[in-house]
Amino acid sequence: MRYLFILLTLLCCISGYGQTTLTPAPTGSEMRLLSSSSSRFINQKILRSYHPVYEHKGSTLSADSGDLYKDDIGREFFEAHGNIVITQTSGSVIYGTHLHYDAASQQAVLTKNVRMVDGQTTLTTNYLTYNMRSQRGTYRNGGRIEGQGDTITSQNAYYFETSKDAYFNNKVVVRSPNVIIYTDTMQYNTMYRDAFFFGPTNIKGRKGENLYTEKGTYNTAFGIAKFNKNNLYTEGSRFLKGDSLFYDRNRGIGEAFRNVVFVDTLDKFYSNGGYGKYIEADQSILMTDKPLVKYVIQNDTTKQAADSLSTDSLQANKNLSKREIRKLEKEKEKELKAQEKQLTEKDISSTTDSTENKAVVPIKEPPKVDTAYMTADTLYSKVIFVRDYKPLDLKLDRNGGQIEESTEVDYGDMEDSTSFDDTDGLSIGEPILEKTLETAEPKILKKSETVKPVTPAKKAPAKAKVPDSMNIEVTTKADSVLRRKAEMPTGTEHDDLLSDALKTAQTADTLLKDSTQIFADTARTRIVRANYNVRVFKSDLQAVADSVYYGMVDSMFRFMGKPMIWSDGSQISADTIFMQIKNGKMDNALLKQNAFMVNAVLDTLKFNQLKGRKITAFFANNAIERLFVDGNAENLVFSTNDKTNTITEMFHDRSSRIKITMEKNKIIDYVSIRKIDQKIYPFKLVTQELEVLPGFQWKPEDRPKSVEDMLNRKRAGQSLISEPDDEDEGDGNTGEIKTEATKSIDTKKAVQTEKILEEATEN
Repeated sequence: MRYLFILLTLLCCISGYGQTTLTPAPTGSEMRLLSSSSSRFINQKILRSYHPVYEHKGSTLSADSGDLYKDDIGREFFEAHGNIVITQTSGSVIYGTHLHYDAASQQAVLTKNVRMVDGQTTLTTNYLTYNMRSQRGTYRNGGRIEGQGDTITSQNAYYFETSKDAYFNNKVVVRSPNVIIYTDTMQYNTMYRDAFFFGPTNIKGRKGENLYTEKGTYNTAFGIAKFNKNNLYTEGSRFLKGDSLFYDRNRGIGEAFRNVVFVDTLDKFYSNGGYGKYIEADQSILMTDKPLVKYVIQNDTTKQAADSLSTDSLQANKNLSKREIRKLEKEKEKELKAQEKQLTEKDISSTTDSTENKAVVPIKEPPKVDTAYMTADTLYSKVIFVRDYKPLDLKLDRNGGQIEESTEVDYGDMEDSTSFDDTDGLSIGEPILEKTLETAEPKILKKSETVKPVTPAKKAPAKAKVPDSMNIEVTTKADSVLRRKAEMPTGTEHDDLLSDALKTAQTADTLLKDSTQIFADTARTRIVRANYNVRVFKSDLQAVADSVYYGMVDSMFRFMGKPMIWSDGSQISADTIFMQIKNGKMDNALLKQNAFMVNAVLDTLKFNQLKGRKITAFFANNAIERLFVDGNAENLVFSTNDKTNTITEMFHDRSSRIKITMEKNKIIDYVSIRKIDQKIYPFKLVTQELEVLPGFQWKPEDRPKSVEDMLNRKRAGQSLISEPDDEDEGDGNTGEIKTEATKSIDTKKAVQTEKILEEATEN
């Protein structure tokens, strides 16, 4: 009876608690005390309990001690201290040291060593505001969220338990096994591990690569990035930029769309276009949609093969003696010196008269560098081991060598176009900064280590073991130091990086390297391949071809598939044309099979012509020094009268070899060797059959007139059908399957290209 009396008294006291409230709380909204070790009233307004367990709208709240009270309008509040545990119906658990809970709004404020565990996600901070009705948590004084391999720390964050979304701002640092991310504003989904960026962001990878964007998404689980504002990918000396950027870290593939720029500062290589695809494994870049490759070389004063066929220079082709040629040259030099002297005296007198008022204007020197531009339907470049590259040995001899044709070495460095395919299955490598992060950051106990009961016996959630508060305190301080030292992107770095890269790539390079490095087993080099409708533009040289191949080891250009080159008034053609650069300057050129050089005479429709099975040219200081024509060599030249500016006669020379020696773009020696047949025709006796050599063709309409013209116009008669991507067999706009006719055209193109490559290796 005594115990029953005590119990009834306690119940009456509890029922009488708070009867002075003006507006009672709604029925069913009050907090219910489930258990406690002891409870007592303070001033008949506050119920103080020790080790209490309260229930409120399905959630339980427990602590070492707590006070429950009401304000003047009947709202309930719960102040608790020590080992706070809040267990929600969703299964999430919140731990802390101090708690202030507003029952009406279901707003909980937890301080010191706060930790929220929601499935595989753990939030740690020292100050957390959490609404149990909306299930939204907020920290504003620094904290972290971790789970599934990702650890995110920031100054401020909002966590939505229902959607599993978290919003971070102010010094956001994301650490995962493969990357570390620096940004100032980010949304993150803890279930799918998707990160959304809304400002300058750097994603640093395991090999030193970096992704920059100001708007986009990145999945930390699969390493998939999709960016669409101010995007830049960097890896070592390589840079890839585009209006839109896609990156697959596991496959090592990056794709850029619209206004694409690719730069390799190490190889002095840069290009741009409408679409670019980069593969990390071989550092290759595939570009389409008006791709443009730029190659900076030391400027020259050469007019290439044009001057070798000019009317003035070829006046000496009629086997004049060396003495006569030199006499003519001396006379011309005297005339030039006299003209220069007159101009100099005139300049001096005019300058002297106005010295006080005018400064002497210095003579502008030509630029020291020039840029060669190349475009095609498809441009492809990659890095290979030098040991795998087979340089061409054309067996060229500056003295001409033997007249008999020798078998040329097959260059086996051309590869099938199927190398454009993606490289699946790339090795992932070791996680970046894994050891560094482990040593710099104390290990955080997992949920299974902190919540799992020690004994098999079932225990209430409120009595579960809480995380080690010392660990939370240490990690909070470590995160604060990390945020303070983190270098956050400001939004200007990507422009500076790309600008510096372009300046470096546009600096002319001799491409000379230490031989011990070139031939080392680990040495690498870049090759460039252009396929279909290739066009080249340089200030003093333009070219077209079906395909072009370039290797940086021997600096050799290979023009294949009806190549044609123009320089000033000259046109050069052959089945295959080889041009080699050494020390940043032209060194030699080989026109192989059906070699033909044409030069327009005055303003007429007459042309100087030089043809043979093979034409070899050697350069000195970017000017032609020697020229050899072999195999049924023929030379047809129209002589002119300088005074009347009219054609006087035509010279036709046929032999086994024609050797031409030049100096300062002028012929100083002309020699015909073996089977010589030379004729001179008065111009009035020249017929249409005689004025052109077999195989003659003149196509100025195919010549690129500018970089813009080169990009927007193909040579006459070329197909305008675009080549499809390797992975797309249909029309990208309509989704229709390609017709048999279109497939037939593609097959023919592939066969023609293969045939060109085979013929280029034959004598």
